[in-house]
Amino acid sequence: MHNIKINTEIIKLDAFLKWCGAASMGSEAKIYVQEGEVKVNGEVCTQRGKKLKSGDTVELHGEIYKII
Repeated sequence: MHNIKINTEIIKLDAFLKWCGAASMGSEAKIYVQEGEVKVNGEVCTQRGKKLKSGDTVELHGEIYKII
């Protein structure tokens, strides 16, 4: 599990995927989310604008990222 610190109270899912390095571009993040490849707190999420906060976990391609 990777602990990722964010500098704001909330971050949108697509922006977080870029921030943590899971996606290199916004368009790549958008595709991952639209195709149902991303899990937020253990559940598949297809909302790329989903607001994430400290304590949430994001899973993509077997990697888990926890927001701290």
